[in-house]
Amino acid sequence: MPKNKVCALVLSLFMLAAFDAECGQSQVSSVQSLTVPPPIRREFRGVWIASVENIDWPSQPGLSTQEQKDELVGMLDRAVALRLNAVILQVRPAADAMYASPYEPWSEYLTGRMGRAPNPWYDPLEFAVTEAHRRGLELHAWFNPYRARHPSSRSAPAPNHISVTHPELVKKYGSMLWMDPGEPEVRDETLRVVLDVVQRYDIDGVHIDDYFYPYKEKDRRGRTIEFPDGNSWRKYLRSGGTLSRDDWRRTNVDSLIYQVYIRIKAAKPWVKFGISPFGVWRPGNPPQIGGFDSYAELYGDSRKWLLNGWADYFTPQLYWPTFRPDLSYSVLLQWWVEQNAKGRHIWPGNYLDKVTGTQTGWPAQELLDQISITRAQRGATGNVFFSMRSFMFGRDSLPEKLVAGPYASRTLVPASTWLDSIPPLSPIVRVGRDAVTGASTVSLQPQGAEATWLWLIRTRIGTDWTTEVLPGLQRFYMIPRVAGGVSADEVAVSAVDRNGNESAPVMLGLVSSP
Repeated sequence: MPKNKVCALVLSLFMLAAFDAECGQSQVSSVQSLTVPPPIRREFRGVWIASVENIDWPSQPGLSTQEQKDELVGMLDRAVALRLNAVILQVRPAADAMYASPYEPWSEYLTGRMGRAPNPWYDPLEFAVTEAHRRGLELHAWFNPYRARHPSSRSAPAPNHISVTHPELVKKYGSMLWMDPGEPEVRDETLRVVLDVVQRYDIDGVHIDDYFYPYKEKDRRGRTIEFPDGNSWRKYLRSGGTLSRDDWRRTNVDSLIYQVYIRIKAAKPWVKFGISPFGVWRPGNPPQIGGFDSYAELYGDSRKWLLNGWADYFTPQLYWPTFRPDLSYSVLLQWWVEQNAKGRHIWPGNYLDKVTGTQTGWPAQELLDQISITRAQRGATGNVFFSMRSFMFGRDSLPEKLVAGPYASRTLVPASTWLDSIPPLSPIVRVGRDAVTGASTVSLQPQGAEATWLWLIRTRIGTDWTTEVLPGLQRFYMIPRVAGGVSADEVAVSAVDRNGNESAPVMLGLVSSP
């Protein structure tokens, strides 16, 4: 910085001195005791970006590479504007890939034909991770573990699709093709696909939704169709198996969930594993709750996974309004928290698409109320919204109401202390003043071998604190002046690591010198 620029004096927790040698022999000034900043709210604010049926992204198959990129960047920018901190991007809709996979074909939802690569070529997942991280957003890769073909599919299966390479593992079930969870080779294939993404991409999480065994299909007479897993069931019995068929099916799913979790941790311990099961485990749990029995129908024993801590976060899909007594949002949320024996994150899923502001949908206030209920429930620390398209449309002014209300300030994802509880070293921070604008500037330098994931910067003007969260790759920040040209009195800077641990803040008193 040129010597004739106005320099700032830096007061840290450890010393009071003019930090920047370019400022020359600035006089050390006395600053009265620094104010400890208030703790930042810890809250997961996520949104699903669904690719199946082109629900969210891409908006239609066959868009150009640039159109796909522009749409995704628009969604990430929207997430930042809404002060979200994570996106959950669907990368495997139906044994296909929204990325360059060595094992499965390109998805038709991307290019219009299964197996056709983007042209000009790019890797959408690599692009999504890079752009999300540039904005300080976590990127979780969302996989469907068993679906092999969705009813919306139009193109023929590619030569390397599992329905062609291993048709014995794939069953036609109603309007879908489904990989048989009873076949060990199916579990192995899903594991291989998930671990390939974990190892090759810098993702922050792996996510699996509520589709385990498929939702029951009916024939033309309205009768329930039995899932056609007779061959794998008979193989199990011939091997000496003694479980009932329903318990065997649940054990098949249990095995996949457990293996995904431990194999992710063996590869990259900091990558979170999350599950978003159906919001009701079993009717009658708790007593006033009715509805669909996911334990008996989907063979997903989600309560068991939670009790055993087989994931880092659970996002039960609580897709009902607060006023419905048999599927009460608050009652169900409390029940899920009470099952959380291992202290994992509970981040309920919310049905954003129901917000229409019309008589057939919900008002925006319903979602705001659900956020308030989540915050009031001890042990629940965030929300995930389905899906991104509704945030893009903004019905009933929900985006504006969010940022004017519960999401008025930025936040950090809660720390996953069972993965890592050691905070990073405090950063080296230098301050100066921009010669043109007069705004205070902050340079940011990590300490230690651990990469900084985010910077937490809190500034004080008078008694009011403002919070900013920046990507860890950033090395410079200009503290904005408020109306009337008033500048900050103080800044506190912390480093945040990949697991959400925050360093001790470096607290700086900002004092101009002649």
